[in-house]
Amino acid sequence: MESQSRFSFSRLLIGKPLATAALPHQAISRPVGLAVFASDALSSTAYATEEILIILALAGTGMGTLGLSIPVAAAIAVLLAIVTISYRQTIFAYPNGGGAYIVARDNLGELPAQIAGAALLTDYILTVAVSISAGVAQITSGFPELLPYRVEIAIVVIVLMTTVNLRGVKESGRIFAIPTYFFLGTMFVMLGVGLVRTISGSLPTVTEVEILHETTESLTLFLVLRAFSSGCTALTGIEAISNGITAFKEPRSRNAATTLVWMSSILIVLFLGITLLAHQVQALPSETETAISQIGRTVYGENSIFYLLTLAGTALILLMAANTSYADFPRLAALAAGDGFLPRQFAARGSRLVFSWGIIGLAGFASALVIVSDARTTALIPLYAIGVFLSFTISQTGMVIHLRRIGRLAPGETVQGREAMLEYDPNWRAKMYTSAFGAVCTGIVMVVFAVTKFTSGAWFVLVLIPALVFIFFRIHNHYRQVAQALSLATQTASIEAHPVQTLILVDSVHAETARLVSFAKSLGHPWQALHVATNPDRIDTLRTRWEERIGEGELIIIPSPYRYLAEPIRLYILDVLEQNPETFVHIIMGHLVMDTFWEQTLHQNTAYIFTLALSRLERVVVTSVPYQIHHTPS
Repeated sequence: MESQSRFSFSRLLIGKPLATAALPHQAISRPVGLAVFASDALSSTAYATEEILIILALAGTGMGTLGLSIPVAAAIAVLLAIVTISYRQTIFAYPNGGGAYIVARDNLGELPAQIAGAALLTDYILTVAVSISAGVAQITSGFPELLPYRVEIAIVVIVLMTTVNLRGVKESGRIFAIPTYFFLGTMFVMLGVGLVRTISGSLPTVTEVEILHETTESLTLFLVLRAFSSGCTALTGIEAISNGITAFKEPRSRNAATTLVWMSSILIVLFLGITLLAHQVQALPSETETAISQIGRTVYGENSIFYLLTLAGTALILLMAANTSYADFPRLAALAAGDGFLPRQFAARGSRLVFSWGIIGLAGFASALVIVSDARTTALIPLYAIGVFLSFTISQTGMVIHLRRIGRLAPGETVQGREAMLEYDPNWRAKMYTSAFGAVCTGIVMVVFAVTKFTSGAWFVLVLIPALVFIFFRIHNHYRQVAQALSLATQTASIEAHPVQTLILVDSVHAETARLVSFAKSLGHPWQALHVATNPDRIDTLRTRWEERIGEGELIIIPSPYRYLAEPIRLYILDVLEQNPETFVHIIMGHLVMDTFWEQTLHQNTAYIFTLALSRLERVVVTSVPYQIHHTPS
């Protein structure tokens, strides 16, 4: 009865299992795809402009200095457009998804592919931790009494998002589409009202803002580059759609490419609009109020309902930004697992046809980060964006090589590549130069990020990514060794029968013992019973009961003065194997099985210990014979 209730609760929480044949029906449309894959990129508009202002404020808060935010934002918008064009090319070149990972593996080799994979997986974990921590910060700003519980609130949000995503991409996309489009609505309304008030001359400037920085540096090219790299956080999430092409309905590549163009166009308009409006109202970098808040209360007025709706929409999109990682982390982990660089479990689909292990793993890692950082974005931001710009650079470099290969083909010629079909494209040079320029730009941004944020915590990512790559290759080498060991081609011994010696492990003499003996006899091999005597006082009683109840077979008593269980048996088996080099030893042990989990915990469950201890021995087979004990209702 309890088992049935647990099953029903699981269905209520996650939904009924879906057949594998239903996988094509879980594909999503472009509007839902925009909500699933664009939330991370769109949410960056809530803080990208502010990141530019924070750096420029180091050289003073005059409008001449902060006014540089407009050309800096324009340069970022150009870079965003270039990266978008490059990833659009990737979508059509690699229609099965995988983004930077697949592009690197196909054109640059396994090492760059694993670097790209490690960079993206790290960035996806950070995206969840950063976005949810930032969203919780918005909530605690409005309700300061919740501030001591920010970590608990963040963990609850992660659990909720994990549960929804375990229900499937299609269902989670529909649920999370509401806050995504609500944010877009509030942002465009704010920009529209701000534009009208600017044209009419009725837009005031912001007041009562506590400035973040005093003047500490001179305005230099390096400072402008720092502002540019900080504002490039607006590009995080651009790669998401190229990773998740297979989630879209057919024609998948066209739908994914169209959604990417939608996302980038909206992102550019919002980013430039917010930056221009921030300049118009003279928004200032502040620890106590975000740039969006300053713009909103200046455009709408203090405590206006539209101002509050704008803050609510911003908080929601910051929380929903984590959904992009929930869509992409499991897919990328599944690709790496399929190649043998991550545990195979990550490649298995769950009951709702999603990569459940990836979703749960992402939630676990992100929760750990939230707890360690105390849900403070200031502790996580320095770690952010380096990984994604590293993957940008690798992906676009890979596309340069891919397009160069296409250029070597004759017009009309097609060749099957490792990952996709290569077909001559008369515009390959222009596309190649676009990817090359994008790779140089994102590479520069990555270097500036690494240098300027190194002492603030970026060193950790620069150490973590090589460490992950090392772990990936260790896992890969393990799987290769296992595959080689299992290969019949490497087997030198012929397949022939060997004698078998059966050993029954006996703790006491009861109904389960009789069943073990019956099972051993049915196999037709010679057998003995073994008892490890951890309590010498029980030996005589055990022998008597064996003679009375079983009455056949040899009962061997192994002394264990230090009360060890597995070790005496292991030594006895080794002795048998040494005396009989061609013999297989078959260990049969009982295992009590209860109806409920809590009843099972009341027993020693030593069968698991024996299995672990004995299964590593050569020519040893371990069989656990369950003895089910059911309770009938009285």
